[in-house]
Amino acid sequence: MSESPTPAEPSHRRKRSLSRRGMIAAGGAVAAGAALTPVVFATTDSGESDNSASGSGDSGTTPEKFPATRTEAATGTGEATTAFAASYVGVRWSGAKDGAAIRLADGGWQNLASGCAHVEDGGTALVAADNSKAYEVKAAAGVDGVHSLAIDTTDGPNRTVQVPSEPTRVRGVGYLSRAAWGADESKRFKPDGSVNSPETYYPLQIITVHHTATPNNDPDPAATVRAIYEYHAITNDWGDIGYHFLIDEAGAVYEGRYSGDDGIPAFNPDGDLVTGFHSVGYNSGALGIALIGNLDTQAPTDAAKASLIRLIKVITRFKGLDPQAEVTYTNPVNGTKKDTRTVGGHRDYFETECPGQIMYDLLGEVREAAARR
Repeated sequence: MSESPTPAEPSHRRKRSLSRRGMIAAGGAVAAGAALTPVVFATTDSGESDNSASGSGDSGTTPEKFPATRTEAATGTGEATTAFAASYVGVRWSGAKDGAAIRLADGGWQNLASGCAHVEDGGTALVAADNSKAYEVKAAAGVDGVHSLAIDTTDGPNRTVQVPSEPTRVRGVGYLSRAAWGADESKRFKPDGSVNSPETYYPLQIITVHHTATPNNDPDPAATVRAIYEYHAITNDWGDIGYHFLIDEAGAVYEGRYSGDDGIPAFNPDGDLVTGFHSVGYNSGALGIALIGNLDTQAPTDAAKASLIRLIKVITRFKGLDPQAEVTYTNPVNGTKKDTRTVGGHRDYFETECPGQIMYDLLGEVREAAARR
């Protein structure tokens, strides 16, 4: 039994600098003590606990404008053109995992590898398009079901989103809510109005660290988060962004996978983790944190690493977990077991370069720092 949907074809189709209100500093003291109840997992900017059902304050919202994500889909191999300059192209295919390649306008062929995202049958990749208006896809013999999606998250017509008026925090770690980075919640639904990937919740067992394998020195990370959302929700047909949290190079933390309307990121009011789509076969009960950028040969920035440590510290304290422990993960859906660590990298569970060699080599330091009181 599979724990997450990976259908062969999508079931539905469809630059903004962060404001001071949206861009919350990721610093701040982590609340002491290991026993944190779900209703106080999220707090307002004051750092005081909010015991309401929302978990993140009742101060209302403020309308902010974001560029609507524009997309153009193509099926099969060959050339494709778009009416807009694409920032990314998402590609999905069936067959060999390394059986496809892409060429952007005036560029050479790039063999496609799945990077961080994986599907059970075939491959998938998100490619930086450098504002190209044309690209070409080819596939090896035996590869079929190719489809692609050109994505522009910076220059579309404005859409208004109701953003929390007060900063949101996870026990001292500031984060941007889905509204604050411009998530279009309609992308979670099928044309008939049903949720594409209904939320399921299980007790947290492990934390998995990823990198997004997108370009470093990102000038607009919120736009990249929206592109990853489009790629995961539409190209891969997961119905949402796969990670629970993302962290950019400035150390800003972004709320990922939708977990409910209670204002508690990643968890439900009972303290169980919403299942994401970040590590095939090891998603249920596993929280995924992705650092934005490519950490194969470049280290994360000090700010990104500090935010990663703080976030892991607060989550493991919240759930009473030891960041340095060796544990046996048991998938609550299919019973798969694996001896691993509380905090690991994507490559611990799947043949992938993720979270990048440099980041993977730093995980021991991250675990040790997260365990300090």
